[in-house]
Amino acid sequence: MPEFDNKKYDLPSDQADNSKLNKLRAAVLGANDGIVSISSVVMGVAGATADTKAIGLAGLAALVAGALSMAVGEYVSVSSQSDAEKAYIEEEKRDLKKMPEYELDELAREYMKHGVSSKLAHQVAAELTKKDALKAHLRMHFNIDPEDINNPWHAAIASLIAFTIGGLVPFMTIVFMPQDWRIPATVAAVVVALFCVGYLSAHAGNASKRRAVARVMFGGLLAMAITYGVGVLFGTTVG
Repeated sequence: MPEFDNKKYDLPSDQADNSKLNKLRAAVLGANDGIVSISSVVMGVAGATADTKAIGLAGLAALVAGALSMAVGEYVSVSSQSDAEKAYIEEEKRDLKKMPEYELDELAREYMKHGVSSKLAHQVAAELTKKDALKAHLRMHFNIDPEDINNPWHAAIASLIAFTIGGLVPFMTIVFMPQDWRIPATVAAVVVALFCVGYLSAHAGNASKRRAVARVMFGGLLAMAITYGVGVLFGTTVG
């Protein structure tokens, strides 16, 4: 039987695909958080007062604070993950150096657990070890690629940008629209933005687009309605 060559057909690995999907999903979720968070804040303030300056300042403060919070949270999260992955890599390097025969047998046993026969499992383990023992063990034991460790700075910057782009939609709309149109225009802008986010998230996860769009739109509109109602209630009470 001829050997199948992935490179000949330019087929990407599942792990590379998952990495790209995870990055796209994180960007979409960051944008969704920006849309919902900032629209809720500005709608709440708009419900309490018609002062454009107050609405703009509240929205700007929420936009800056939210973007920085997302960036810091993503940096901490990805840093912890990358530190753990680097520790796994060092651990596997030590084990492969100290007891290569045991590691080879361990790799074969892992394939046997997946239903591969003993003879074939040892053959596969031997070939993978000969090609790149470290990568073979890391993929089998930890599902990580030593050449694709996430960079916390990249993740933090991506989250900051995604949140900012999403948050600018309701912020710019409510600040620059005339007073009589700012509420309906902001709702319309948020509906369009959430539709795009829901569609992209479904596309990234290969899920139902209708369900994803309905979910994010319902959540975003509900959050805006509640905060607007709170603003109206407390604005009237204080006034």
